[in-house]
Amino acid sequence: MTSDALISVVIVTWNGRQYLDACLTAVAAQVSVRTETILVDNASTDGTVEYVRERFPSVKVVGLPENRGFAGGNNAGVREARGEFVALLNNDTVPEPTWLQTLLSGIDEQAGIALVTSRIVYMHDPRLIDSAGDSLLSSGGAFKRFHGASVDMARESTEVFGVCGAACLMPKRVFDELGGFDEDFFASHEDVDLSYRARLLGYRCFYVADAVVRHHGSVTIGRISDFAVFHGQRNLEWLYLKNTPPSLLLTTLPSHAIYVAAAAVHFARAGAFGPFLRAKIAALAGLPGALRKRSQVQRTRRVEAAQLRPLLETRWLSTKLREKRFDAELAGSGR
Repeated sequence: MTSDALISVVIVTWNGRQYLDACLTAVAAQVSVRTETILVDNASTDGTVEYVRERFPSVKVVGLPENRGFAGGNNAGVREARGEFVALLNNDTVPEPTWLQTLLSGIDEQAGIALVTSRIVYMHDPRLIDSAGDSLLSSGGAFKRFHGASVDMARESTEVFGVCGAACLMPKRVFDELGGFDEDFFASHEDVDLSYRARLLGYRCFYVADAVVRHHGSVTIGRISDFAVFHGQRNLEWLYLKNTPPSLLLTTLPSHAIYVAAAAVHFARAGAFGPFLRAKIAALAGLPGALRKRSQVQRTRRVEAAQLRPLLETRWLSTKLREKRFDAELAGSGR
């Protein structure tokens, strides 16, 4: 661990010891940047803490007494960070040696670009994109740019709505200013929520095409698991309600209602209506807390709704159908 690190790399894990050799070795091999690595263990039962302390003594291990999810785990890791910048990295990834150096080059604070995200490709087939940044639907849902598409579609660096928490970078002071991830989200959509709140404060997000990370993808929560459906469908309601400015909320509510109805049909056909329904009930139960957070977010925002509209994707049906079809094919193939 480097005491004068420029970048603190935070990796959250839960029973993922089998992925850590490749991930931590790749992080240690980053070129041209001073780094420290912080591994946050969410109360794993697979011996992760002991293994990493023995195998990677330079890694700072933060062992949590309970599973705080992706959101709480990363917040705990960033609190320990000493670098000027924090990089968030999933435990089932392998970044290329120039990943951090290239990602850092995308930050341009004078232009307002403070959050940067990677080209995340699949481990089993690096010709396929997992994520090229996050996008937001005007109806309130979120999706990964070029998910399942060829890498040829994502070779150009560009501004995006938000960063993917699996492999992104930002100044630590910005993460702290935002208050970190919303820990009520636990897992799913917490990175979109963070990006949305950053945008409302005037920060911009940028996709750096040459910052490449290979990713197994969804090894912790699964692609179509009850856990993924529940947290995804609950959290998207909180994401939408907390962050959408009043004028946008009024004009997009009808499309949001249609979007939720279409999701209900989709999950019923997929045999996952139970976790979908529980998610919406949980979202309603958490409504008072979400409204309190909304009050704070809207009171402090520095960006008008008109500045956000061009960043929102309106073609939600075709976008989500492509995404769901690709994930179903991946799940069916066992990858």
